[in-house]
Amino acid sequence: MKIGIFDSGIGGLTVLKAIRERYDKVDIVYLGDTARVPYGTKSAETVIRYSIECSNFLIDKGIDLLVVACNTASSYALNTLKNDLSIPVVGVIEPGVKKAVRLSKGDKIGVIGTTATIKSGAYQKLLDLYGKKSISKACPLFVPLAEEGITEGEIAYKIVAYYLEDIKREGVDALILGCTHYPLLKNTISKFMGPVPIIDSADAVAEEIEEIIENRGEGTLDLYFTDISPNLQNMASRILGENIYVNHINVPCSL
Repeated sequence: MKIGIFDSGIGGLTVLKAIRERYDKVDIVYLGDTARVPYGTKSAETVIRYSIECSNFLIDKGIDLLVVACNTASSYALNTLKNDLSIPVVGVIEPGVKKAVRLSKGDKIGVIGTTATIKSGAYQKLLDLYGKKSISKACPLFVPLAEEGITEGEIAYKIVAYYLEDIKREGVDALILGCTHYPLLKNTISKFMGPVPIIDSADAVAEEIEEIIENRGEGTLDLYFTDISPNLQNMASRILGENIYVNHINVPCSL
């Protein structure tokens, strides 16, 4: 079985890692649209167009399942992709919400994400259906921090504290990392938030696809990026815990 995964950058590699650890025989093709990161500051129309282009690239690779490892794309483009494609399509929002609801012991759940994800209201609407109150906050600087590898230390902590001070004061019962880049800052976020369950959508997605995935294949891994910065190879290897090779493709004509 071959799974296609796309994200606006390297953050979706956290989802890839969780899936690969759980299903070791599947073949995976990953596309990081690093030339156009972040999606979180783009309009809904642009995000949908980018998502269709990324999906078409992966479909051409012969995938059997598409994972949209980008919260912004999941917020705006998931329904379009589900309607247009003939294969199963899974986003990251619903799995994360389900896990937060299971782990929360109260009725107040925090959500952090890109400006576009928070503005879409996707998390807030779904949490409301589960009878949970949502406290949301856009954290636009988290993505560039993650992309630059500044995930711990004084600078990272100060920026995390700047964004999460209000959420911490609200006394949330769980905190959803509503962007797949944010797990790269998980240690710093946990350090600031204290004993609050931190919901990483990567693990939630890996659990969610269990019913539709077949753990068979060669276990191959192909990684494509629309821009390869000097630090990308090292960051990708660090996230996945192994030395890997990345491929470059041009954008948009190659998508």
